[in-house]
Amino acid sequence: MARITHGIASSHIPVLGFAADHGKTQDPIFKPAFDGYRWTREWIANEGKPDVVVLVYNDHASAFDMNVIPTFAIGCAESFRVCDEGYGPRPVPSVVGHPDLAWHIAQSLILDDFDMTIFNKMDVDHGLTVPLTMMFGEDCKEWPTTVVPLAVNVVTYPPPSGNRCWLLGEAIARAVNSYEEDLNVHVWGTGGMSHQLQGPRAGLINREWDNMFLDKLVGDTQDLRHIPHIEYLRETGSEGIEMVMWLIMRGALGRETRCLHRHYHVPVSNTALGHIVLEPVDGTVPQSPTFEADGAVTTSIDQ
Repeated sequence: MARITHGIASSHIPVLGFAADHGKTQDPIFKPAFDGYRWTREWIANEGKPDVVVLVYNDHASAFDMNVIPTFAIGCAESFRVCDEGYGPRPVPSVVGHPDLAWHIAQSLILDDFDMTIFNKMDVDHGLTVPLTMMFGEDCKEWPTTVVPLAVNVVTYPPPSGNRCWLLGEAIARAVNSYEEDLNVHVWGTGGMSHQLQGPRAGLINREWDNMFLDKLVGDTQDLRHIPHIEYLRETGSEGIEMVMWLIMRGALGRETRCLHRHYHVPVSNTALGHIVLEPVDGTVPQSPTFEADGAVTTSIDQ
């Protein structure tokens, strides 16, 4: 039976892709950022390699635009090409999908009351390829895992709430747990941390808030799922809302997590870099949520 064994969160800062592609990873400005992923690369190579990664990311107006804005979209194709973001496609391998698991997850999510958009042809941008580079290295001739892309709208208002993202993670866990093939599955949440790219607050970094967020991904607290959009905007800048995608990863890991590795670094560009590797403590799988009389959502755990 398939199982989610680990969750990984990482910023997907595009300049890290540039550094990897142009042999600059040891330059003084980039080396501390890449050094923080050395533990993860060694761990994946020796013991933590996934068969499949459900990779949660956001498209940066490369495939979706104002004509089509899906809140949640899942890729079910056999492969996904790397898109041209203005300077030509990154010189990295195409992404190999896992159609059978992807379709199983899509069906399970829709029957679990999530209205998913399904895409069978779409090029992917740095939101997806930079995390693969950071985790597997810049010399990959092919990625050593298959990927189920899961795109989330955090670009155009309204984005999904943190609670909705957490619930989606729980639903993904149920979907994976019901898939019969023996697979080691990771869920990766990407984007963030605090950053703002435009306006009077361009360059905003909030180290204290970012590290609070990293702290609360660990253990059994669920405080993060209740943070309102306005707090992300106020504390982490207009692009900090990307961190709700990390909550899909966290929701998929069950009641309690432990931290295997953590890395935080600024500056990289005008974006705070965060990275964490988590594993579930008790292996429980969240059951479908139930609704109480006052409309509150509660979720039980399948032991």
